[in-house]
Amino acid sequence: MKIFAALMIALLSGLCAAQDQNQKPPQPVTRVLRCGTLINPANGQVQHNVTVTVEGERIKEVREDGPSTGGAQAIDLSDHTCLPGLVDAHTHVLLQGDITAEDYDQQLLKQSVAYRTILATRSALHALDYGFTTIRDVETEGAGYADVDLKKAINRGIIPGPRMQVATRALDVTGAYPLQGYAPDVPVPHGVQLVDGPDEGRKAVREQISFGADWIKVYVDRSYFVRPDGVLDDIPTFTMDELRAIVDEAHRQHHKVAAHAMALNGVHNAVEAGVDSIEHGDYIADADIRTMVQKGIYYVPTIYVGEYVAQGRANAGARVWLDMIKIHADTFRKALNAGVKIAFGTDVGGFDWNIDPAIEFPLMVKYGMTPAQAIRSATLSGAELLGMQNDIGTVSPGKYADIVAVKGDPLSDISLLQKIDFVMKGGEVYKSGDRK
Repeated sequence: MKIFAALMIALLSGLCAAQDQNQKPPQPVTRVLRCGTLINPANGQVQHNVTVTVEGERIKEVREDGPSTGGAQAIDLSDHTCLPGLVDAHTHVLLQGDITAEDYDQQLLKQSVAYRTILATRSALHALDYGFTTIRDVETEGAGYADVDLKKAINRGIIPGPRMQVATRALDVTGAYPLQGYAPDVPVPHGVQLVDGPDEGRKAVREQISFGADWIKVYVDRSYFVRPDGVLDDIPTFTMDELRAIVDEAHRQHHKVAAHAMALNGVHNAVEAGVDSIEHGDYIADADIRTMVQKGIYYVPTIYVGEYVAQGRANAGARVWLDMIKIHADTFRKALNAGVKIAFGTDVGGFDWNIDPAIEFPLMVKYGMTPAQAIRSATLSGAELLGMQNDIGTVSPGKYADIVAVKGDPLSDISLLQKIDFVMKGGEVYKSGDRK
């Protein structure tokens, strides 16, 4: 019996080995892109007649006038300008536009998290179609940890969408964030996780990270008003002890902190606490701009959304939003000239996802950037903010094959980036020509 058993084991082992040899993993698909022009966002320079060889999900080779690889799938973009997949560092896939407080209330009170998540899958597809192959989604606005599951579904190939880093629930203090204005005895949801005190802040950071947060988001100011001297002032939310505890706990666990900070005190407190990015930053004091440069804190200005919501909020009585447009433009110019690191972000979701977020590019150029600087902000700078510069941000060997293309020269006309008609993410073509 022992001999028989040994023979059977040997036979089965041989069969399994033969089966393993016959079932080799599929070879990665090789594709060759022929780009008429290729923009290098690291220096704004261009190359012409470039061949990009893609093997599987990564770039194998980039060369000028290189021959096509035999047997590879050829993609002719010889009449296009190619550039790395775009990065939007401030999105909300679980919001579909909120010009007024009523728009926001409607989504949190009348739409289930399940329904909002279904809409978010459409938002993610919009982002990819527009050429944004990577996004940082900075909180779900009352939809819990739905962004974590959306990210998982994209990573597992269940649904199409961009690479995502997510901030889950975001943090604010009691009484500072919608929904507000309801009767005290009527329980309503909030768009954030409410925390009061350093210990609650630390606990919330630990909870969010344990459930999949890549970033921690804090709302550090509210109630904006323009002083007689033209300074955009505010009421800060967190105390410095609270804010420092949140930042310390996130950094202790090797996670970064993004701060919604629009005015004098909020920006100052966030910068002093050592956050990693200032979101919006309509007004930043000169001293805080200098500190941002020294500490390497990023500025994600989201210009368009301020203009998009200004009139609606002014009609609702908050006319300060109209004044904030000019203040924001002046701040952007000062930060740019001072050498603050600027990453492209739009706050799409705060405005309708049917609007291409690339509408932000012409405003960045209008307020002082060159087209090359604007492109860098949405490629290499965005990758660096997300800590992904080894994988995305340039079209280089070894990086993910995240490549977009457009007819014409966006270095001459930045608005062309609203007409991207070729999108590749991880070696897979998601948009080609007029097909969507």
